[in-house]
Amino acid sequence: MSSKRGKFKGNSTKAVHAGEVGEGPEGTVTTPIYQTSTFYYPTNDPQTWDGMAPEGTYVYTRWSNPTIVAAEEKVAALENAEKGLLFSSGMAAISTTFLAFLSKGDNIVTIDDLYGGTFSLMKHELPRFGIEVRMVNTTDLGAFEKAIDSRTRLAYLESPTNPLLKLADIREMARIARAKGVRSMIDSTFATPVNQNPLEMGVDIVMHSCTKYLNGHSDLIAGAIAGKAEDVATITKMRTLMGGTMDPMGAFLLVRGMKTLDVRMARHNQNALAVAKFLESHPSVQRVFYPGLPSHPQHELAKRQMRGFGGMVSFEVKGGRKEAENLLRQVKVIKRATSLGGVDSLVSMPLNSSHSALSPQERERLGIRDSLVRLSVGIEDAEDLFDDLDAALRHQ
Repeated sequence: MSSKRGKFKGNSTKAVHAGEVGEGPEGTVTTPIYQTSTFYYPTNDPQTWDGMAPEGTYVYTRWSNPTIVAAEEKVAALENAEKGLLFSSGMAAISTTFLAFLSKGDNIVTIDDLYGGTFSLMKHELPRFGIEVRMVNTTDLGAFEKAIDSRTRLAYLESPTNPLLKLADIREMARIARAKGVRSMIDSTFATPVNQNPLEMGVDIVMHSCTKYLNGHSDLIAGAIAGKAEDVATITKMRTLMGGTMDPMGAFLLVRGMKTLDVRMARHNQNALAVAKFLESHPSVQRVFYPGLPSHPQHELAKRQMRGFGGMVSFEVKGGRKEAENLLRQVKVIKRATSLGGVDSLVSMPLNSSHSALSPQERERLGIRDSLVRLSVGIEDAEDLFDDLDAALRHQ
């Protein structure tokens, strides 16, 4: 058994080959599923076993597993990171990383446009452990810098944000955090490693909900972080204790899904831009949120820090919540479901899905109106998506 750790130039080559386990006696082309909870002691004499597994050996799947490592190395290669680490969900990745670096009396500085689960974790759970959360406007660099003080241990970003697709100025925020000696972390799920690499912009830790684009087929729950080996080692210890390790079957599916990430994202990017333009010109649409549109207030920033603008489009339907709900009832090609990033187009309303844990007042403050629809644009033919959206919007 061997694992490909060589450096590859292109994303498609990395997606297909990085981390793959094969070339053993069986000559497997694909990475096998090591469906086992435990392994033989990595030493022949049990009396010499001291509980520390030598590099490249395995003891217990909660600690590590060859199939999981294959996926971790693929994520690391795509993000140009020293190490990657896999989790049972995106929230497991976030919460475990927080607990690895935050203690009672510390504070975390973050933007206020966050995925609902992350927002709830910060607002309701971290304070119970004596950790202060300081939220600032996503686009206010001055407020971000001012919020960081001697007790700040982590600066947390998300870009593009969920669901309004705002952008954090990644380079500048990472520079501010580093100048103040603060570790930075970003949720880059919406962008994927194909469209941006935050580590190359100065961020210390990048996180992905692999449930979304990295897997790409809406049949898996997983999360990952990537960064420097030293930081990942610290998080690994906490993952082992907290138990949020992914299972081998899930890791196998993730490895398979990531092999087509580059080609899938090309279609997601293309389709989403076309759909955003279509919606922006539709008489039943009030407003469209998409970084690839010149009308987006941060379009120039998007062009500087992203190679593509992603597959997520949000828009407000004229008339309010009733008309938005009617659109969800009327679509036929697009599926009415939460989550995102799969080959199928999915549509939902943040008020009763991704951001249902927020109060109406909190959603209103963030600009998440009741008429807001979030569309995960899949890889179908764009013309079919146009027809589906047009028929649903006109059936008011």
